[in-house]
Amino acid sequence: KVGADAVSHGSTGKGNDQVRFELGYHALKPDITIIAPWREWDLRSREQLIAFAEAHQIPIAKDKRGEAPFSVDANLLHTSSEGKVLEDPAQEVPGYVYSRTIDPEKAPDKATNITIDFEKGDATAIDDKKLSPATLLAKLNELGRANGIGRLDLVENRFVGMKSRGMYETPGGTILLAAHRGIESITLDRGAAHLKDELMPKYAELVYNGFWFAPEREMLQAAIDHSQQYVTGRVRLKLYKGNVIVVGRESKYSLYDQDLVTFEEGAVAYDHRDAAGFIKLNALRLRTLGQRKKKLGL
Repeated sequence: KVGADAVSHGSTGKGNDQVRFELGYHALKPDITIIAPWREWDLRSREQLIAFAEAHQIPIAKDKRGEAPFSVDANLLHTSSEGKVLEDPAQEVPGYVYSRTIDPEKAPDKATNITIDFEKGDATAIDDKKLSPATLLAKLNELGRANGIGRLDLVENRFVGMKSRGMYETPGGTILLAAHRGIESITLDRGAAHLKDELMPKYAELVYNGFWFAPEREMLQAAIDHSQQYVTGRVRLKLYKGNVIVVGRESKYSLYDQDLVTFEEGAVAYDHRDAAGFIKLNALRLRTLGQRKKKLGL
């Protein structure tokens, strides 16, 4: 018998979703009862599931019924397509699979120019127009779609151990990532920026594998949130035939100092002669290694 504290999901026994769902369930309610028909009931094929659904008047999307040549999952951020015609990684993705982006080759011959404003790492406006997070992403999806941006043919490594080929479309997210890294390039200190890049794969892995509620994910989140304290400003971009090109960035918190970086005279904070000692100190261990080789005739 199943009590009130039970949930069910329709994930198969091969995918990642079952892991993500259930890790979340257990984190939020440790004594939860989970029902997974694919794993527990006498339903071992898509045909059996479809027959069960029809017998109980449960509506099923066309791609889930097996009538479509591939399966689709979608949300505001992206669309992922897998299965059937996409299972052979040696074969190019058929054009009819794409649903959120036009073919980059058929995108406009003229670039679309936009600006994106950021406040503490969060995108807040497009072309001076303030937008909610959802509305902003939806707008970027429209812009990305029209310019063929965000297609990715990917072979992923599922948490359960197998490889899977899929086609992903993330038009708005692709633009947002490029813009965010553009504003970070002038507002993040080098050490902080490099550390954040090192943490990104670990953070992504935790989310991908379903450990959203794990303490290490929350620890990383705190570090990332802190890094965004001064990531405020504006980025100018060109969207053109599948490409997102950062053409300008500005911020009141910019660490970019033109007086420091210029090759012209006038910089007072940097003395070229200081570089000699800096280089000599950094070369010390290399010189020591070279002396050993010379001494031993290596």
